[in-house]
Amino acid sequence: MKILLFDIENAPSKAYIWQSKTYFVPNDMIFEEWYMLCWSAKWLDSDEIMTSALCYGKDYKKDLTNDYEVARDLWNLFDEADVIIAHNAVNFDVKKANARFIYHGMTPPSPYKVVDTLQIARRTFKFTSNKLDYVGRRLGIGKKKENAGMVLWERCMGGDIKAWKEMIEYCEQDVILLEGIYKKFLPYIKNHPNMSIDNREEPTCPKCGSKNLMSRGREIRLTGFVRRFSCKDCGGWGQVSDETFKKWEKKNIIRNA
Repeated sequence: MKILLFDIENAPSKAYIWQSKTYFVPNDMIFEEWYMLCWSAKWLDSDEIMTSALCYGKDYKKDLTNDYEVARDLWNLFDEADVIIAHNAVNFDVKKANARFIYHGMTPPSPYKVVDTLQIARRTFKFTSNKLDYVGRRLGIGKKKENAGMVLWERCMGGDIKAWKEMIEYCEQDVILLEGIYKKFLPYIKNHPNMSIDNREEPTCPKCGSKNLMSRGREIRLTGFVRRFSCKDCGGWGQVSDETFKKWEKKNIIRNA
C-alpha cells in the first residue's frame, strides 16, 4: 500500500470588513480569493520530502497567485496514493486540495482512503489541545518550526524568495511531525485501512503489515470464537477466525503469548 503524508499552506482570502469583530463577510466584500502557496509530502518511511511551491513555477514572476502547477503536482501524488494522511485532512486539507483541483479543471484523482490524525486525537484521546504542535510536544515527538506568523505569509505573497525558503522549511517540518504522530497513534486507530489485505497465506498486522505477531487469547462472538493477536512492532491488535488461526498455528507461523 502506498501511504502519503502531506500538508498544505494557503494564502488567505482578502476582504473588506467594517470592524475587527465581524464574523460574517458577504461575498461582495471579498476582493481576492485564497490560493495554494505550497505543499510538502512524503511517502511513509521514505527519507525524501517532496515539495511544490508557487516560487518554483517557471512563470512565477509574471503571476504570483497562479497555483496550477502546485495543484497539478499534488493531484499526481493523490492519484498514486492508496492512503493519504494529514492533520485535519477531512475538514481542511483534502477539501482545500479538491477546491483547487476543480478550479483548474482537473477530474478527481483515483480513489484513496483518508486517515485524519486530528479526528483520531479528538475521538480517541483527551489532550489539552489537539493541535499538531501541542500533540507533538506532549508525546515527545517534536514541534513545529517557529515563524513570524502572518508577516511570513505576506512576504511570500509579495514574492520574497528568502521568505519562501522559510515557508517551505515550515511546511516540511509539519510533515515530519505528522509522520511521528501518525506512527504513535497507529495502534489506536480502529478504522485504519487493512494493511494485511494482500497477504492471506500468513498473519500480518492489519495496521502496519508486520509479521512479528503474538497470539493473545480468544474473544467470544455471537457466531463463535475469534483469535486475537498483537503486533510486537506497532502494538496494534488484530483478529482472525478460529479456523484460520489453527492453520497458522499448525504451520508454526504465529506464537502463543
